[in-house]
Amino acid sequence: MRPSHHDLLRHVGLRVTAPRLAVLEVVEASPHADADTVRSRVVDRLGAVSTQAVYDILHTLTDAGILRRTEPAGSPSRYEIATGDNHHHLVCRGCGDVVDVPCAVGETPCLHASDDRGFLIDSAEVIYWGYCPSCLSNSAS
Repeated sequence: MRPSHHDLLRHVGLRVTAPRLAVLEVVEASPHADADTVRSRVVDRLGAVSTQAVYDILHTLTDAGILRRTEPAGSPSRYEIATGDNHHHLVCRGCGDVVDVPCAVGETPCLHASDDRGFLIDSAEVIYWGYCPSCLSNSAS
């Protein structure tokens, strides 16, 4: 069972505030949302919350390891709850949709670079690019 949002914040030493909880709720409900989408939905929930406050919260929660930020090329940063499961992402070149995909082979082969140049590798981000079924269907029409 996953810890509550309150527990996640407390575990990393952060105060539990309504804006932080709202950001976590929005990101959990809409994985891969960009900052503007998160901000809009937080404002819908709480009313007046500054754009800067939402950006600061996203940054703080990412630094604390509660959120994971993915930055597909040519696209704004996207946020999701960090699960530590080493999943990767598929990004549609047509509509920009982002979906999770498990690591290519059971374990974590992507953490074993052919030449690590002395780095201790603890994570890898793989983004697969292509076209989603909807965009493929629309282009065939």
